[in-house]
Amino acid sequence: MTQSLTVRMPRVRIARENVRSSAPAKKSARAAVSIGVPVASFVVAILAWYAVTYLILAPERRFLLPAPHRVLTQSLADWSHLGPMLEALAVTARVTAFGFVIAVLFGLAVGILMNQARWIERAVYPYAVVLQVIPILAIVPLIGLWFGYGMVARIIVCVMIAAFPIITNTHFGLQSVDRGLHELFTLGRASKVQRLVKLEMRAALPAIMAGIRTAAGLVVVGAIIGDMFFAKGQPGIGTLLDVYRSRLQSEDLIAAIAIASAFGIAVFSLFGILSRALVGNWHASGARS
Repeated sequence: MTQSLTVRMPRVRIARENVRSSAPAKKSARAAVSIGVPVASFVVAILAWYAVTYLILAPERRFLLPAPHRVLTQSLADWSHLGPMLEALAVTARVTAFGFVIAVLFGLAVGILMNQARWIERAVYPYAVVLQVIPILAIVPLIGLWFGYGMVARIIVCVMIAAFPIITNTHFGLQSVDRGLHELFTLGRASKVQRLVKLEMRAALPAIMAGIRTAAGLVVVGAIIGDMFFAKGQPGIGTLLDVYRSRLQSEDLIAAIAIASAFGIAVFSLFGILSRALVGNWHASGARS
């Protein structure tokens, strides 16, 4: 018996050492894959872009999709072209910020009210659905007629597009709190405010942050749409997109699209990081992959 134990113990130690030594290799392999796959897909996309420009499009039609190096040299690398785009992006960013803050406050308030009483949910939820499904372009003339064609109208478009996921996720998160925890708070004679702040809001935080993260991507879309249709005042990046389209400035159009896309990705990623930081590791949505 003792001999078998003495034989097995070194094997167990060797196995543990092998696992420990292989852990850094696995991490480096995962890091290489996480970096290599996006880089490879980007290279493939650029090659496909070149193929379409030079192999599919006729020379007289290449202005429809100029080559990547032309977009870089004639637009992004030229400050006379890039400067106005960045100034317009700053205007769009301000509209995005105001619209997002209002959408979050409005969405949280409506979601909480819907959770407080069934009759409030029945009265409010249909209008929240209408807010989501109504084509925003169909009511743009009405928004302009009521609120003008400046910043206020752009912010309203942002709120209309971004509020619904916050409302639904907040309501869903508050409704999904464990019933046993509710009974525990009932035994402790907690007030409605205490129950909301200390139990429901904390338990619903993953769902709320998921809705806010979704709204963070949508609000950028709303800001760009508002720029396109409400051009009064300082032009946003959406205004420039419409101008470049009408003038057939393909290099500037693609460059502006790239800048707007990078801005949207940055906003969405920022709130993804914030969501993981607030939720933490106690919920699957806050765990780092």
